Amino acid sequence: MFFIPDSELERLIAEDLPYLDLTTHLLGIGEKPAHITYLTREDCLLCGSEEVGRIFTLLGATVTAQRPSGSRLKAGDAFFEATGPAAVLHAGWKVCLNIFDHCSAIATKARAMVDAAHAVSPGLPILTTRKSMPGTKALSTLAVICGGAVPHRLGLSETVLIFANHTAFTGGFEGLLERLPALLKASCEKKVFVEANAAQARLLAHTGIDGIQFDKLPPDELHQLVPELRAANPHLTLIAAGGINPQNVADYAATGVDGLATTALFTARPLDMTARIAPV
Repeated sequence: MFFIPDSELERLIAEDLPYLDLTTHLLGIGEKPAHITYLTREDCLLCGSEEVGRIFTLLGATVTAQRPSGSRLKAGDAFFEATGPAAVLHAGWKVCLNIFDHCSAIATKARAMVDAAHAVSPGLPILTTRKSMPGTKALSTLAVICGGAVPHRLGLSETVLIFANHTAFTGGFEGLLERLPALLKASCEKKVFVEANAAQARLLAHTGIDGIQFDKLPPDELHQLVPELRAANPHLTLIAAGGINPQNVADYAATGVDGLATTALFTARPLDMTARIAPV
């Protein structure tokens, strides 16, 4: 179960419907009984169906047909239908289409990258960063999970992840090494990860940290580095990050790391979907 509160869905409705649908109102068609059908023009993995159903219910419509999120769709498939007054269906029309377009796009891209990685390294997780469009985290995370990927770090209050922007205040990397014993004690309930280059990783492998994240380290270099780090500390979790996309995900999956962190899913091109509203 992925929880999105009604207040979030109501916020989405209010963005598109601050007061009334002026067009429907002036045409005088708002009370006419109507039917809406959503269709896809592309093969995809559907996402957002349950949230769309809740939006139409909040508006006062009745959902009559609904393919669940995670369904594989073929171009031309109808996947969601509802009935209600024309004003209600027009109120939900575009906000729900946007949810379907964007969430299904992220889920579809996620599924493709997960499948490509698993073909090389079964079970290897595709992890997403915090670089989703501001204001869309809930739906973006929903779509990531629907596609089989995993949120890497949903907020600053989770895993301790140390970047160069942090070590600039600790006296550099050498200063961080001095602080690590105390930090590991203070973080006994949390994982401690450090973003590092190859030389730094070789030193960190002997410190007792939980994991190392590599930023933009090429696959061929990782191929050589990963076995060396495993030999030094078999308990280290190794994450590759930076520039991982559908074109190179298989190359990174073959390096032996424990996970691949990517921003690529959040730039998925919205799918070509449509909705038809008709009187009944």
